[in-house]
Amino acid sequence: MSFLKDENGQGAAEYILLFGGVIVIAIAALLIYQAYFQNTDFNSAEDVSSVRESVANKSNY
Repeated sequence: MSFLKDENGQGAAEYILLFGGVIVIAIAALLIYQAYFQNTDFNSAEDVSSVRESVANKSNY
C-alpha cells in the first residue's frame, strides 16, 4: 500500500486540472459572447479618422 502515500505526480495533476478549468471557462465565455463579435463591422481607417476628428474638436475648446 505504499503507492497510496506516493505523491510525486500530484502537483502536475493539479496544474492540469487548473488549466483545464481555465480553458473550459474561456470556451464557455466565447460561446456566450459569440453574438457580440459576429455582427460587428471593423473598419480601422474609419475609426482612426473619427478619433482624430474628436481629438481635434476637443482641442479647439
